[in-house]
Amino acid sequence: MSGLPIEPAAPIDEPRDTRERRLAMRSMRRGIKEMDLILQDFATRRLAEMSDAELALYDRLLSENDHDIYAWIAGTQPVPDTYAALVAEIAQGARGVTRPR
Repeated sequence: MSGLPIEPAAPIDEPRDTRERRLAMRSMRRGIKEMDLILQDFATRRLAEMSDAELALYDRLLSENDHDIYAWIAGTQPVPDTYAALVAEIAQGARGVTRPR
């Protein structure tokens, strides 16, 4: 992990639709274009059907450094155990963006 402080958690009373919109926006406004494409696609496909626990984990992932997330998705760096299943799911939809199909 990056070692940078993680953003504060979302407010406990944040309505689910507000949380989904916030995460969708954070997914498409990243630091590097590749992450915009990968995470916006994932958010569009999956946010509405994710459990509250999965949304919380995705929220934490979005607090990580874009270069770290990209390396995890591309398979060039080991993924922290906390994010392994989530990153694997994101990587499935990222073919062609992180590496040729």
